Amino acid sequence: YLSRSHRSASASSAEVVICPPATLISALSEVFAGSVAKTGGQDCHPKESGAHTGDISAEMIKNAGGRYVIVGHSERRSDHAESDKLVRAKAEAGHRAGLVSIICLGESLKDRKQGKTLSVIGRQLKKSLPAMATAKNTILAYEPIWAIGTGLTATSEQAEEMHANIRKSVAEAISDDVATALPILYGGSCNEKNASELFACENVDGGLIGGASLKADFINCVNAAP
Repeated sequence: YLSRSHRSASASSAEVVICPPATLISALSEVFAGSVAKTGGQDCHPKESGAHTGDISAEMIKNAGGRYVIVGHSERRSDHAESDKLVRAKAEAGHRAGLVSIICLGESLKDRKQGKTLSVIGRQLKKSLPAMATAKNTILAYEPIWAIGTGLTATSEQAEEMHANIRKSVAEAISDDVATALPILYGGSCNEKNASELFACENVDGGLIGGASLKADFINCVNAAP
């Protein structure tokens, strides 16, 4: 993902984080040592240790050099039936390990067509966001499921509307100060062609970028951060 400090006018504030498969976190962290880029995990187990064969704890990600962890990605929610409660536990695990937890929120095409977008996102946010979340330990990512890998992208107006609503909900749940500073990323076929327009939105602080991050043109997304 990439983001800027909310409402910052300086391009130098842009952050770049690569979340590779877990087997590559350590090696990539060594490559990035001394650079502005950082690494993170694509998921974590809520427990620090125990008999959880095949799972990776937040502490293991931290030990491998990671500084971030993505939780609640739409593919985890759908393919692994992850609940909001579990997503919150994973976000808290990230905080416990000293990682920044990137919490994903998103609605399906069916939800949007039925006019349930705000209620779905509101429920996910309320139940997935830890009470102790701050702008230093948490990032939110709005990823409309209908736009992931489909070539479809929310318009800048749709993205701004959702991000503004999410920020308002954070203010109600925690505080105005946290809501103002908390980065909110857009994820959903964000690429070098639309990044500038999306990032120009007041409440869009960066992108959670999937397919486009595998191409050299990803650098154009980085340069699009104001």
